[in-house]
Amino acid sequence: MAEIKDPENTVIIELKDGPVTIELLPDIAPGHCERMKELAREGAYDGVVFHRVIDGFMAQTGDVEHGKEGGSMGRAGTGGSDKPNLKAEFSGIPHDRGTLGAARSQNPDSANSQFFINFADNHFLNRQYTVYGRVIEGMEHVDKITRGEPPANPDKMISVKVAADA
Repeated sequence: MAEIKDPENTVIIELKDGPVTIELLPDIAPGHCERMKELAREGAYDGVVFHRVIDGFMAQTGDVEHGKEGGSMGRAGTGGSDKPNLKAEFSGIPHDRGTLGAARSQNPDSANSQFFINFADNHFLNRQYTVYGRVIEGMEHVDKITRGEPPANPDKMISVKVAADA
């Protein structure tokens, strides 16, 4: 099991194949880390599907407005949360395999609740999307997420918890 250095800044996502442990990077992107923890603690991410999963690229989820299992999948990926959008927190941290990036529209300051986990090193995203975490354990479970845009039978985040609360 991966050693959790900072439980307050570690998130555990339960997937069908097992848990994924993500170390957040509050020194790099404090606003994004705070938002993820806030939504996790509210249970907002529980039951939210992976609505855009591209082989060799990334798995995207986190639409707490439209992406709940059983909701209208046609709108999944178009929503956020009831909280204001976040300012971009771009850094020199590369979009390597296993890093967590903030999904957004064309507007750099439009990230809200959606995020993606990189399947591969996607360095063309560097300094254009906020990196705010990295998978430290369970990437093999991320690799098994059902592909599609959206997948016919999408996988979901069963639960998302801050390690300090788990």
